[in-house]
Amino acid sequence: MSDTATLSSKFQISIPKAVREGQGWQAGQELVFIRKGKGVLVMPVPDRELLRGIAKGADTTDYRDRTERF
Repeated sequence: MSDTATLSSKFQISIPKAVREGQGWQAGQELVFIRKGKGVLVMPVPDRELLRGIAKGADTTDYRDRTERF
């Protein structure tokens, strides 16, 4: 059976312990909520250092500049 949580009257939820431990989430960690149809994807916000170099070697041909947007 999957873990569940109840939305409080203050629109807060407690993430079940099994989920927190399984994902390695810690108190105070920032999370992002991404709407997916009728559901929501919850993910930790990555550190900027972890994103450094993520686009290294990306193909920049056919790149659209902001001035070309409608």
